[in-house]
Amino acid sequence: MFDFHFDNDKLFSQLTYNAKDPLLFNSGFFLFFFCVFLLGYQFLYKRKLTRVVYFTIFSLYFFYKACGFYFGFILLSAVVDFNLSNWIYSAKTKGRKNAILIFSIVINLGLLFYFKYTDFFIEIINDLKIGEVKPLKLILPIGISFYTFENLSYTIDVYRGKFKPVSSFLDYCFFLSFFPKLVMGPIVRASDFIPQIRKDIHITQEDISKGMYLILGGLFKKVVISDYIYVNYVQYIFDDPARHSGIECLLGVYGYAMVIYCDFSGYSDMAIGMARWMGFTINDNFDSPYKSSSITEFWRRWHMSLSSWLKDYLYISLGGNRVGKFRQYLNLMITMILGGLWHGASFNFIVWGAMHGIALAFDKVRLSIKILNSPSKLFKIVGVIVTFHFVCFCWIFFKASSFQDAQVILSQIFTNFNGSAWKPMLEAYGVVIGVMLLGYIIHFIPKAYETLSVKVLSNVSIAGRLVIMLVFIWIMIQVKQSDQVMPIYLQF
Repeated sequence: MFDFHFDNDKLFSQLTYNAKDPLLFNSGFFLFFFCVFLLGYQFLYKRKLTRVVYFTIFSLYFFYKACGFYFGFILLSAVVDFNLSNWIYSAKTKGRKNAILIFSIVINLGLLFYFKYTDFFIEIINDLKIGEVKPLKLILPIGISFYTFENLSYTIDVYRGKFKPVSSFLDYCFFLSFFPKLVMGPIVRASDFIPQIRKDIHITQEDISKGMYLILGGLFKKVVISDYIYVNYVQYIFDDPARHSGIECLLGVYGYAMVIYCDFSGYSDMAIGMARWMGFTINDNFDSPYKSSSITEFWRRWHMSLSSWLKDYLYISLGGNRVGKFRQYLNLMITMILGGLWHGASFNFIVWGAMHGIALAFDKVRLSIKILNSPSKLFKIVGVIVTFHFVCFCWIFFKASSFQDAQVILSQIFTNFNGSAWKPMLEAYGVVIGVMLLGYIIHFIPKAYETLSVKVLSNVSIAGRLVIMLVFIWIMIQVKQSDQVMPIYLQF
């Protein structure tokens, strides 16, 4: 006889939140979650109301599995901003509109500030001997930086008269909680997404093949490239840089540049690909940023949803480039410093943002000097090399746990390079260096190859695609690190 005994405790632990194993795209339970979701979605997606309810319930459950009862904050913020946006729209006077908008900004940024920056400012107060305040040791709710910016863009766009707010709270909750982009973005504009909610969905062969390419490619970047390089090399360098020679530290910096790109862009690609499979379009978040020949171009290619948000809602609000050269450069500095602070409550992030702000200001000056703005191919190649190394230099401050560690890394590179150590380093870390090179090769492959890959997948039968996915997933399981490597941007 067969024994159909079920371990209820184990089943319950799988279905409830586990702080040590949150539900993320690269977690084992997510494959089961996503398959169950897609199975039900096939029967429901043509019925608009049912689709929205079904999707919202799954999104909220996903968020609960990712961060526990902090998922209540997204419901709270949805209630607040749904009502405030409608009050802004119906307000009869400019003063009333301004007051409601200010209230919305204060509520959203106040909640973000409390969880993200309270302990940071308590630390400053204690360091300056202004007082002795006990740190609250607050836990940052996952995704709060992303959905806070989505809420703000929504209410500000309604205030600016760019679109009419939705009348259905369910639609707004669906937009805010849409699970592919909920935890780590991209930051989606309501004006781009909300019109898609009630449209008729027609999932094409291009949607399926493009989505598959992005999901598998994103998973490869995250699990094979980013996680492997980080676990087997980068973390050792940044944990104790003084123990390593300059050449090892330099390789660690190059490694981290690939780690953070593959980690975040891989997660973004998976989110965009999953959305395509469900009939929704999310804008690209990365466009081969290390191909950039200037720092301005880099910020047009890196974390595009954040950089465009900062430009539209902060830089332009400060006056942008309409208030004279000095104010333009100051606005760039303020925007990038606050962009750095968005990433985390640390002076390292402020310095990282300030360096990018200064570089952007210098780039504006360069563009005005004809001799420094040559269209030649050689000039572009030099620009790519210089820009990449400046970005890597800034990554040192972004990643290092303290200024002291950042200074040690720089000191080792410039005063203790020890080029003769390359041979034993190659012998010890040959596989890591190979994976790193693979990452950079993939990154610099022309865009046309992506288009060709999607076209090839479009011509493969459904059975063939299923086989490809199963083989790919099996390979990912074999190479996956034994312990789950948390995405870098999860902390932001």
